[in-house]
Amino acid sequence: MLTGLNHITLTVSELEKSIAFYQKVLGFKGHVKWEKGAYLSIPGIWLCLSIGKRENANDYTHLAFSLNDSDYNSLVIKLKKHGVHQWQENTSEGDSFYFLDPDEHKLEIHLGSLETRLAELETSPYKGLVWL
Repeated sequence: MLTGLNHITLTVSELEKSIAFYQKVLGFKGHVKWEKGAYLSIPGIWLCLSIGKRENANDYTHLAFSLNDSDYNSLVIKLKKHGVHQWQENTSEGDSFYFLDPDEHKLEIHLGSLETRLAELETSPYKGLVWL
């Protein structure tokens, strides 16, 4: 049986640029780097950056990160100052900012949880929603 998420690997084109973004802008802790990759982390998430050819996805697939309510506005301002591209406006429960990293991976910072989303669905269900 699965017990959790082990790690995330993202293909990047410029290792140093991506390390700087994830450490300096998003606050990841750097652990090691080598010729073709690096390991970084935030509590509960191990991130591997791996040099390679990036294939852009034109779908809704993305990674969403949690943060403290008190840090949301300052991080959005910081991201905008770093010139990130906002790829979508928020239309769901909880504050969210959708942005791209230097290799156009789709990321999100989100204030909310599965519990708050499910509570919202009780009053405003999606079309065709079925509770499992």
